[in-house]
Amino acid sequence: MDLQHAKKEFERYLDGYDRTDDKIRLKIVHTYGVTECSRQIAKRMCLSEEDQKLAQLIGLLHDIGRFEQLKRFDSFEPDTMDHASFGVQILFEEGKIREFIKEDTWDRVIRTAIAKHSDFRLEGVQEERALLHSRIIRDADKLDNCRVKLEDTMETMLGVSSDEVGKTALSPEVLEQFRRKESIRALTRKTKLDYWLSYLAYFFDINFKVSMDMILENNYVDRLIDRIPYSNPQAKEQMAEVRETLSRYAAEFVRN
Repeated sequence: MDLQHAKKEFERYLDGYDRTDDKIRLKIVHTYGVTECSRQIAKRMCLSEEDQKLAQLIGLLHDIGRFEQLKRFDSFEPDTMDHASFGVQILFEEGKIREFIKEDTWDRVIRTAIAKHSDFRLEGVQEERALLHSRIIRDADKLDNCRVKLEDTMETMLGVSSDEVGKTALSPEVLEQFRRKESIRALTRKTKLDYWLSYLAYFFDINFKVSMDMILENNYVDRLIDRIPYSNPQAKEQMAEVRETLSRYAAEFVRN
């Protein structure tokens, strides 16, 4: 498993897209961020060298379908394209996987992990190694998304300024999902603050203690909440509840 070769091929693949586009740039940086988070998770779990490399390869390839989605629709929204399924199509139905890795030994695990990485819930994976790597990529994706949400402009992510997000409030249906400690269903998001909360609710879907350790080490809960100036009094009250709930959930997660 030659990771350097895979990265060179990934760079070659990106030549087909506009690297100056903010959304494309965001996804390139995100891909390498997820690759690094996958490496850290696998290393902290003391997995074999092979599984550490496999986790990184899956991280490198997990969002390969996103670039075509952005090229065609200029959107991350799931109703424009199922980027995970399209990534599987590119890699395995069109055969591009062999450009990144010559051996087919790990194809089943790679295919499953990429196909499942953005599912609302991880279900239907029975094989132990495929399940392990599906969980790793989902955690790594969420961890780097925290960095993305802190570093990139709100305009690139949500199409409005931070001030505009803070003028809105959480809709009742979205807040109720959060109170049930569930991820937020994309189609239920109505306000810009609903979208912001959906990124925070990812923490309810973390699989491994080492992943939650990384969230706490980077103080992601407070930093993400504090990025928005809540000028709407209702939003300010709602987000105080969100902060308390997530802080308690994360602390209990690492204790258990």
